[in-house]
Amino acid sequence: MKILADENMPYVQQLFGHLGTIETVNGRELTAEQVNNVDILLVRSVTQVNQALLAGNNQLKFVGSATIGTDHIDLDYLASRNIPFSNAPGCNATAVGEFAFIAMLELAQRFKSPLKGKVVGIVGAGNTGTAVAKCLEAYGIEVLLCDPVLEAKGDPRSFVSLNFLIDKCDVISLHTPITKTGEHKTWYLFDEARLNRLRENTWLLNCCRGEVIDNRALLKFKQQRDDIKVVLDVWEGEPHPMPELVPYIEFCTPHIAGYSLEGKARGTYMLYQQVAKVLNIKGENKMDALLPALWSEQVTVTEIATERALLQLARFVYDLRDDDELFRKNFLNNLGFDHMRKNHKHRREFSALKVSNMGQTNVNWLSNLGFSGVGL
Repeated sequence: MKILADENMPYVQQLFGHLGTIETVNGRELTAEQVNNVDILLVRSVTQVNQALLAGNNQLKFVGSATIGTDHIDLDYLASRNIPFSNAPGCNATAVGEFAFIAMLELAQRFKSPLKGKVVGIVGAGNTGTAVAKCLEAYGIEVLLCDPVLEAKGDPRSFVSLNFLIDKCDVISLHTPITKTGEHKTWYLFDEARLNRLRENTWLLNCCRGEVIDNRALLKFKQQRDDIKVVLDVWEGEPHPMPELVPYIEFCTPHIAGYSLEGKARGTYMLYQQVAKVLNIKGENKMDALLPALWSEQVTVTEIATERALLQLARFVYDLRDDDELFRKNFLNNLGFDHMRKNHKHRREFSALKVSNMGQTNVNWLSNLGFSGVGL
């Protein structure tokens, strides 16, 4: 059996190696010829899986995408050929939630404007948006949710309109899929008109798809409104961000908000479980056995008395400033954007760090944030 996998997926060899031979490829440059004699195809969001890619393959048993979104997959075509497909919903939700929360803490520190006391609006309340809300609510932040699609489906949570959210929130974090048509399309959801509606000193974060914000309109807007602070992990036209826009963005990263080691491993592991079902075999490998220990597994803290102290604890696990600096140095290099993504292997989640000897007042909310061993 031949397995073809995106080179950015970790632990493929450990999980799938016993099933056959494995070849890893650059997912963005994958060709139909490379797929022709493949039994299992494992991709990420940079690979368009459609008839053009698969038409020459008559033996494909499974297609998996280690992502939440499926906009890069022609699901109808796969169904027409009875090719089983699975994605990995929620695999990187915790990573994205923690990334957005850390980015907010970094903005608060840089601009001396505490996150505590702000109202945060989350546009898109699926897996990642919910994970952001979980972090914020653990810290005692008021959160407003906007998701007309989930609201129409009967989601019991309380939702507000997008205009209401823009008018009321100090921070707006975007977590929608990309949709180009329909009543609730998200392509250029934040166009020139919506950007101009933002309240003074609003923070705007995009960790979903670059085209949810009109990047040309954002450049024009930021040139006139320096009070608005922006964090972009995703960019229109990836892997080629607008060079003119980068200097106006407070924190820049190359679409790696979900790239924690735990999140990437979880995505691969979820596909492994689905392949085991399709092939009717017993999936005996365990995800926890794959993950290495954090460089320092445990930290002893007596008190988290300030927001700065919380940020310092978060930086112990992941320092966003490092990736921002690396992005600004390398994004214009040939294949620089994808090179940074491919080599982004250091990021961990809060759960990798055990926090011990905490005062009782800090135990619950730090545990709810995701830190492990709290209060031991």
